[in-house]
Amino acid sequence: MPPEPRRVLITNDDGYRAPGIRALAPAIAKLGYDVLVVAPMIDESGVGSARAGMVDRPIRTASDVENGVTFIGIEGTPALAVTMAQTGVFGPPPDLVLSGINRGLNIGVSIFHSGTVAAALTAAETGTSAVAVSIDAEAPGHWPTAARIAGDALGWIAGEPAGTVLTINVPDRPLDQLAGVRHASLAVNRLTRLVATTAPTGEPMIVVERSPQAATVPGTDEALLADGFVTVTPIVGIREVRDDAAATALAKRLVQ
Repeated sequence: MPPEPRRVLITNDDGYRAPGIRALAPAIAKLGYDVLVVAPMIDESGVGSARAGMVDRPIRTASDVENGVTFIGIEGTPALAVTMAQTGVFGPPPDLVLSGINRGLNIGVSIFHSGTVAAALTAAETGTSAVAVSIDAEAPGHWPTAARIAGDALGWIAGEPAGTVLTINVPDRPLDQLAGVRHASLAVNRLTRLVATTAPTGEPMIVVERSPQAATVPGTDEALLADGFVTVTPIVGIREVRDDAAATALAKRLVQ
């Protein structure tokens, strides 16, 4: 049980009817949290932190109840779901945000594009700590394992500084068959590549191809996940890099 009832927003990018969020929300509610579920109506995978064009207009919603939890769907992205909850559209703003359980892994530097991870980073914009959880399978058989890890992570992050964000990947296996939990660095994306081509209609398009396999880098989320470990990576969103030299150099060019 958490030390006090904490309001937790649960969202995802697979849609509010997806099995991952349907497994996660009841598990978190059983831990004693005040659960609010708001997620996209449809699959919004890969949308990153997009929400432009989704404000200053009415947002269509839908809802249903399962296992005692109300699931709300919105016509929008995960980042928009977080923003709406934080501004009080669905009642008191959440104290914490939990994004997932995403179907399929979210590893490497390409998590920048993940709607699951972007939802957590959007929460951190206003100082709300968040956890993004993904499971390493497209058709998972062990949702309860990821839900258990998510609940433990939520309990830990509640005591950390405001705006703390974790991205977690969980192997799709029973809890007692996990190799352990490890901090992981972000791998360079080498599993897929984007290739330019032309559609039969003559229009340009980009397709995703599998990259040739190569040795994994030890200590990365890719390597540790392959060895059966739960990977945990603290991340931050957009932040300033202190580089006075760059500003000085640009200033000199502008006055020439």
